[in-house]
Amino acid sequence: MPRLFLCEKPNQARDIGKVLGATRRGNGCLHGDDVTVTWAVGHLLEQAPPDAYDPALKRWSLDSLPIRPAQWKNIVRKDAAKQFKVIQGLLKQCSEVVVATDADREGEVIGREILDACHYRGQVSRLWLSALDETSIRKGLASIRPGESTVSLYQAGLGRSRADWLVGMNLTRAFTVLAQQQGFDGVLSVGRVQTPVLGIVVRRDQEIANFVPKPFWEVLANLQAHGGAFQAKWVPSNESWLDEQGRCVNREAAQAVAARGQGEQARVVSVETKRKREAAPLVMDLGTLQQECSRRFGFGAQQVLDIAQSLYETHKATSYPRTDCRYLPTSMLSEVEVVVKALLHSDASLSPIIERLDVNLQSRVWNDSQITAHHGIIPTTTPCDISRMNEAEWQVYDLIRRHYLAQFLSAHEYDQTDVQLDLAGERFVTSGRQVCAEGWKALFPRGKGKGQDDSDTDDDESTGAQALPPLRQGESCPVQALQVKDRQTQPPKPFSEGSLISAMKNAARFVTDERLKARLRESAGIGTEATRSGIIETLLARGFLRKKGRTIVSTPLGQALIAALPPQISNPGMTALWEQALDQVAEGSLSLDDFMQRQNALIDKLIGLALQQPRLNLPEMPSESCPLCQAKMRKRNGEDGPFWGCTRYPECKGTKPIGKKKRKSGSRKSTSRKRASGKAP
Repeated sequence: MPRLFLCEKPNQARDIGKVLGATRRGNGCLHGDDVTVTWAVGHLLEQAPPDAYDPALKRWSLDSLPIRPAQWKNIVRKDAAKQFKVIQGLLKQCSEVVVATDADREGEVIGREILDACHYRGQVSRLWLSALDETSIRKGLASIRPGESTVSLYQAGLGRSRADWLVGMNLTRAFTVLAQQQGFDGVLSVGRVQTPVLGIVVRRDQEIANFVPKPFWEVLANLQAHGGAFQAKWVPSNESWLDEQGRCVNREAAQAVAARGQGEQARVVSVETKRKREAAPLVMDLGTLQQECSRRFGFGAQQVLDIAQSLYETHKATSYPRTDCRYLPTSMLSEVEVVVKALLHSDASLSPIIERLDVNLQSRVWNDSQITAHHGIIPTTTPCDISRMNEAEWQVYDLIRRHYLAQFLSAHEYDQTDVQLDLAGERFVTSGRQVCAEGWKALFPRGKGKGQDDSDTDDDESTGAQALPPLRQGESCPVQALQVKDRQTQPPKPFSEGSLISAMKNAARFVTDERLKARLRESAGIGTEATRSGIIETLLARGFLRKKGRTIVSTPLGQALIAALPPQISNPGMTALWEQALDQVAEGSLSLDDFMQRQNALIDKLIGLALQQPRLNLPEMPSESCPLCQAKMRKRNGEDGPFWGCTRYPECKGTKPIGKKKRKSGSRKSTSRKRASGKAP
C-alpha cells in the first residue's frame, strides 16, 4: 500500500512530487512508485455554525448566549467537497500519511483536521520544510519527523480556532442584538484578535484628535572654531523651566540666555570621542519584513505576505516566510558558500559585493538558542530567475538577500564625539560623527528602492549628528549668531500598516494595568506572523478601518464600536495572554482541555459584561450597499446635500442618491457583478 504525502496546496505538491518521482497525474493527486502526493486547498474544513448544533440557534437572541458546543464539529467547505472526497479515498488505501502542509500551527491544523474528519488511524509522519527548492526538499525528506512530535502544535491550532469561534459567535451576536434593539441596522462584528487591534488604532486616533500642542523653546548657537563652524544647543539648568521631557517652556528664560550670549565666546569644557561599532542587522522575520517594506516602499502588510509567499512557492528564491524568528541555526553555516554562489549565479551584478564578503565571519545571527519553529527568511541554495520577478517581488527579494549578505561584512564603525561648552555661564552641547568603516552599511545606501525616502537607512537610527571640526578642551569659539527657536510638541503619528504590525507584535506596550503587564512577556503579541496582515484586511473590509494615503485610520463605525464595548474585550493585553497560553499548548506544557476551560470561564464573564452595557451610541446603517466594495452604507452629508456613502471609499459619494429606488442597467454595481461572474471585461 502506498505512502501518502498530504500537502497544503497543489504547487507545493508538484514540487515535492517531482523530488519523490510522483509525476503521473491522477484525480486530485500525483502518483509515483509506492508513493502518492495529494493536496488540500488551504482549509478544506471549517467550523460548523451554531445552528449545526441546534437549529433553534439560527435565530439570534440574548437568551441563547453563551453558545458553547459540547462536542466540536467541522463541516466540509462546499467549494472543497470534491478534493475532500479524493483525499478520503486515498486515506483508505495508504499505509502511512506524511503531513507535508506548511510547517506552522495553521499548516498542522489543515493536515490533521482532514485526518480526524476521515477517522484515519494509521501511521502519521511529518515533513518539515523551510524552503521549497529541490535541495531543501531532499534535506527534509532525509529527516522526516515522527507524527507525535507536532501533535501539540495541532492542539494549539484547535485552541486558537475554538477560542476565536467562542468570542466571535457569542460577542458578535450579543452586541448586534443589543444594537438592533436600539434601531441599529447592521452587524457588529467582534473578534478575539480583530477587536483589540481596532482598539489600538481607535485609541491612537483619539490621542491625535485630542492632542493640544504645547510650545517650547530652544536656543541654538552658531559658533566658529579654528577648524570650521558648528552649531550647539542650550541645555537649561533650572528645572522650573522644563517640562517632563526636559524641554524649556519658559520663553523669557530662553530669550534672556540668547541676549546674554550675543557677541560672547563659548569655551570648550570637554571633548570626548569614542569609537562605536554597529553590528549588522539580523535577517528578516515576516513582521520585520512587513514593517520595512511599509516604510521603504509603502507596501501593505498583506501585499508583503503575498509577495514573500510567491518568492517562497513560485520563484523558490527565499525560505519559508511565515516565521517569527530573525536568527539562523549554526548547522546552516555549512551552506553559506552554496547560498552565496546561488545569489551570484542569479544576479551577476552582485559580484563587487560578494568579492568583499568574508564567508567565515560568524555574526550574532547564528544562534541555536533563538531558533523557533523556523529560522529567519533568507535566500535559498538554488539559483532563481530574477527576470521573472515583477518590480515589487524584486524589491522584497533584494531586501531579504541584502540582510543575509550583511552577515558577512564587517561592523559599521564610527567615531562619536560629544562636546560640552560654556557660554555666558550656560551649558551648551553638540555632537558629531565621523564614519571610520562603512562595513555592512554599504549594502543599504540611502534612497535605495522606488518609493523610499532619502532619509531611509536600514537601521531606524536618525543621528542628526553634524560633521564637527577638530575641537580641543579650553578652546574659545566666537558666537556668530544666537537663535531662539519656537517649537511645538507633536501629536503621535497615525499608524501605517508596518507600524501597526509592530504594535501587534509588541502588545505589552499598550497595556496600562500593572497586574496584567506583570503577567505578559515583554514581547507579548496579538495574532501570529501568519495572521496579522489578514486581521488588518478584515478590519478594512468590515469598514472599521480605512486607508488614508500610507496610513490607517479608524472610521466612525470603528470608533463607535470600541466606545460601546467593555474595555476587557478591546484590551490588547487579554488577547496577548491568550496567545501566551496557546504557546504553552504548542509547547505541551498546557493541555487543550485546560485552555478551553479558561476560555469558557472568560466567555461567561464577557457575556455578563455585554448584558450590563448601557445604550450603545452607534451610527445609523441603512441596508443599501456601497457599489464599490459592497460594504453597508449610511446617510452622509455633502456639498450637494445628503447621499448614501460608506466609510471605506469616500469616492463613492453620489453613486446612490437618496430617493432612488432602482439602479439602472449598466450601473457600476451591475457592471461589477458581471465582472465578478466573468460576463464583463
